[in-house]
Amino acid sequence: MIIVNATPADLDLLVSFRTEAAEWLGALGVDQWRKPYPRELLLASIEAGTVFLVSDGDQVAGTVTLDQEDLEPGAWTDEELKEPALYVHKLAVRRAHSGRNLGGRVLDWAGDRAACAGAHWLRLDAWTNNRKLQGYYLKQGFQHVRTVTGGDAVNGGPRVSGWLAQRPAHRVAHGFDDHTQRPQMVI
Repeated sequence: MIIVNATPADLDLLVSFRTEAAEWLGALGVDQWRKPYPRELLLASIEAGTVFLVSDGDQVAGTVTLDQEDLEPGAWTDEELKEPALYVHKLAVRRAHSGRNLGGRVLDWAGDRAACAGAHWLRLDAWTNNRKLQGYYLKQGFQHVRTVTGGDAVNGGPRVSGWLAQRPAHRVAHGFDDHTQRPQMVI
């Protein structure tokens, strides 16, 4: 399997990933990702070089966004934000590729990339009412930091993605043929 940077030509594919994931989660009774993510924000992330695709031959099997900043304003404390970290967002695996630990390998790749960039932490925020997803991240070595439920600065409403977790960034063999641009150093 290879991992590459997404390009603007992948925008529709990435939207379909989120739609498929939202439908699957909805069938499980979870309202996560029900609201469509703005295409212009996704395109901006692609153009910033923070969106990645994992493919198995000609078929894209997964995607992840890996940023140097938290996309949930007010979730992490000012002190935590001073620590070098990379933040995982929008991790999704096609249902046809589920059950093969692809998500775990993507998280390992992200942790390896974080370590290569000088980060101390790989962090994420997860849906506050998706206990199964939270359990998955705990099994992947993340430690729950806290759950933030107050309003967020972007939407002004109740925070839905405020279950915060992190694990140390470290070099690891993830098994991907990495065709991405070299990570920038985290300051």
